Amino acid sequence: MTAQQVLDELKPLGSESYKRVLMNNHGVREPCFGVKISELKKIQQRIKMDYQLALDLYDTGNYDAMYLAGLIADDARMTRKDLQRWVDNAYCRGLCGAPVAWVAAESPHGHDVALEWIDSPKPLVSSIGWATLSGLVAIKDDTELDLAELKRLLQRVEKTIHNSPDAVRYAMNNFVISVGCYVKSLKDLAMQTGEKIGKVTADLGNNSCHIPFAPDYIRKVEKCGTIGKKRKTVKC
Repeated sequence: MTAQQVLDELKPLGSESYKRVLMNNHGVREPCFGVKISELKKIQQRIKMDYQLALDLYDTGNYDAMYLAGLIADDARMTRKDLQRWVDNAYCRGLCGAPVAWVAAESPHGHDVALEWIDSPKPLVSSIGWATLSGLVAIKDDTELDLAELKRLLQRVEKTIHNSPDAVRYAMNNFVISVGCYVKSLKDLAMQTGEKIGKVTADLGNNSCHIPFAPDYIRKVEKCGTIGKKRKTVKC
């Protein structure tokens, strides 16, 4: 299947009303058909995984195709060059915090590129780095994680979050939540970090997205008895 064939399939699935929501509330730009994620997942189930097709779809610049690319990417085959190209062309939160960060986290280069990206002066790139780190703690066994490094990153968030750009603040807060929920030994530290940070605010555009108070979120997960329970994949 070629990228053009997929685009031809995606086009009639688009919804003008959903497209308006994406463009007005989430920073999505043309080209975009407005295909709902539920429809993209149906195509994902049929294609499964296709490294080259994912690269080709992302390169179309069509938002729906770029999102689908993240769902079908063969993460293990993604090179650092591939990932950097995806990051350089991720222009909105819908791409940054979801497919690009997902693929990076599940690639062999996730840890290294994430640490590089969080230092970027470009807010969206930095936010992808933090989102990738959130994905890594969610899927990696604690024995594969550098706990000392995670502690240092929590300290960094505490010191810098309120002076960071909106997109970065949002991603940093999610990182605190992810560490608290998925790394059992760091749950208390993540809670303490969240308490010190306090409520986090950010302009996320004209939508209903909100930033949860990290300690409250972690407590809800703790109440469910799932602190430390890892995910098989960050893709959803």
